[in-house]
Amino acid sequence: MWNPLDEVVRRQKAGEPHGITSVCSAHPLVIEASVRQALASEGTLLVEATSNQVDQHGGYTGMRPEDFRDLVHGIATELGLPLDRIVLGGDHLGPNRWRSLPPQEAMTEADALVAAYVRAGFTKIHLDCSFSCAGDPVPLTDDVVAERTARLVRVAEGTAGGSAGALRYVIGTEVPVPGGAHETLEDMAATSPPAALLTLERNRDAFAAHHVADAWPRVMALVVQPGVEFDHHQVFDYRRERTTQLREVLAGEPNMVFEAHSTDYQTVDGLAALVEDHWAVLKVGPGLTFALREALFALAAIEDELVAPQTRSGITEVVDRRMRDEPSWWSGYYEGDAAEQRLARRYSYSDRMRYYWPDPEIAAAQDRMFANLSALDIPLPLLSAHLPDQYRRVRTGALTATPRDLVVDRIRDVLRDYDRACRVQDKEYV
Repeated sequence: MWNPLDEVVRRQKAGEPHGITSVCSAHPLVIEASVRQALASEGTLLVEATSNQVDQHGGYTGMRPEDFRDLVHGIATELGLPLDRIVLGGDHLGPNRWRSLPPQEAMTEADALVAAYVRAGFTKIHLDCSFSCAGDPVPLTDDVVAERTARLVRVAEGTAGGSAGALRYVIGTEVPVPGGAHETLEDMAATSPPAALLTLERNRDAFAAHHVADAWPRVMALVVQPGVEFDHHQVFDYRRERTTQLREVLAGEPNMVFEAHSTDYQTVDGLAALVEDHWAVLKVGPGLTFALREALFALAAIEDELVAPQTRSGITEVVDRRMRDEPSWWSGYYEGDAAEQRLARRYSYSDRMRYYWPDPEIAAAQDRMFANLSALDIPLPLLSAHLPDQYRRVRTGALTATPRDLVVDRIRDVLRDYDRACRVQDKEYV
């Protein structure tokens, strides 16, 4: 049973430097930007929800898998992107959310999580059972991780029934936990080839032991660490000389490519090198909401120039106040004194702010700012000062200077870079 991701694998195995961007965000404006970019590039849109964002109980977004599907499909339908050009993925599906429970209880929840994603029509399933649960050794052995992974494959296959042939699996977990690293990083080493080969061996054996060996050819990607990462203040760029032997690991796997997590903030050249070196799936999440924040804060600065103080949205102050009032999403990440924490809350690469955009007060402030600026003609020199790339497109008539369109286009700047790196097609994207 065909899946659009098969074309990515086929072209990679044929020697083409071809890849696909995996958009990992539940923010409606990010999804809108992704749909518009897919329309411009005429490519397939891959959108993924993480086990933190979306689960059978609602996750931190309040969405279950079917809600996330409806959000993506609704935006795509409104904008005219055919649904057969969309692949929905589940990221880090496993016991992560229930690590405080004993293993059997946590895995029972993970079973239900995977089943919920499959029932909702998600066909790209990244299984991550690397998390130690209550009473587990730390870290888990490769055998335990593989055994739990195969168990979830059995759940997915059984849930899908006659449609199981459409499922594509991703295995491997050499990445930070969902949500990003807690600490400042000193270096980022690539996965060793023996470790990657061991992951393949243990998982292949576990698939056979759990009677799901028929699903092995549908494991379309292996997650390994190519040495790319970011923390609060720095980005570790891809250094291909570190992966010379690693990139040969999948030479004997005709249906499998590499998947790269945490590719946010890589240069276009770095992203292109990853694709050339067989990391055909490039995941990006915080980098997109980082661009969203840049655009919203730029509009807030424009609003301060044009709108009377008593009617301004005050969105930057509202966001910081709500983050201080509800610090659970950032307090374990941002260190230092009050000034350093304030700077990190607003500008950190790890972008913990992304968890706060659904907050009702923040959403209301955003709506107010959009309304304020929609009632005005933003002077072009002012637009140039704060959103210079969008200014140039407004000047040429490629973009309208409405607040929403400006924000969406700023997010698309990131996606344009990914499309160029993935060689979706040889043209400049508008």
